[in-house]
Amino acid sequence: MTDTVPTPDDAPHIPVLLRPLIKAVSPVSGTWLDGTFGAGGYSRALLDAGADKVIGVDRDPLAFEMAAPWAGQYGDRLELVQGVFSRLDEYATDLDGVVLDLGVSSMQLDMAERGFSFMKEGPLDMRMSQQGRSAADIVNEASESDLADILFHYGEERASRRIARAILREREIEPITTTLRLAQIIEGCLPRSKPGQSHPATRSFQALRIAVNDEYGELIGGLEAAERALKPGGQLAVVTFHSIEDRMVKRFFQQRSGGGGRGSRYAPEQQEEAAQFTLKTRKAIGPDDQELAENPRSRSAKLRVGIRTEAPAGPCDRKGLGMPMLKGK
Repeated sequence: MTDTVPTPDDAPHIPVLLRPLIKAVSPVSGTWLDGTFGAGGYSRALLDAGADKVIGVDRDPLAFEMAAPWAGQYGDRLELVQGVFSRLDEYATDLDGVVLDLGVSSMQLDMAERGFSFMKEGPLDMRMSQQGRSAADIVNEASESDLADILFHYGEERASRRIARAILREREIEPITTTLRLAQIIEGCLPRSKPGQSHPATRSFQALRIAVNDEYGELIGGLEAAERALKPGGQLAVVTFHSIEDRMVKRFFQQRSGGGGRGSRYAPEQQEEAAQFTLKTRKAIGPDDQELAENPRSRSAKLRVGIRTEAPAGPCDRKGLGMPMLKGK
């Protein structure tokens, strides 16, 4: 999710890649499911573009509180469901389209009490659903090797072992319970960032957020659930924001469109399966110059769109999707 809280005048925030997404899936009609509802930017755009109904799904109950002032204007065309998108086929089937925006909601980042931001003092939480194990639980209970694995595999942090050692050393003095204290510990392990570079804690906070919310497991589950829920001709549009997510989505579409994972001439006994998707475009769609100028955060965003075929849904080669695997998982 990349939406922000609606402004006081109720002007809807424009999510990243909204224009190219609506263009790619047009004409919009029938029933769509927005699996990452956030502040409702994509849901609104789909309804305004011609969708008969949109089912907005989000694990964060705050999303629906923020939608209360404007959701009623769409009547029964907008249905809101608190849940995870890995179970979206339990909420609806025979869908004309599914949209997944995998960015983190600015609505969450901007609230210090949610514990996502290394720039604001708050409890070390990061739970999108506001339930379950928090980032503080991981930071204060995980072994050094497990912490290092999380930081390296989920955040691609090269200094993961150095940071993990520092965390263990500091938590022996006092439990690490706030965002700024963790950010300071991480900063002490890395060179000072140069102008234009990201904050030293960026990768580590990303890694912890992904671990807390099982974001990669949710992504794979969501792609599989969308395959089951879409009708023939239905469209799956996915917006990603970093290389690991995009690689997983790309490989999923390759597997399901006959572009990979179907055996080879060295294994003739493997029968080629019917493709579950055809691809709208071979390459990912990125932001145009106008969007880059309006929102520099969009520079890493990529959109991929697949069209559901009549082939039955089948098992997915999860290992072939490039999902980072931690030891013991």
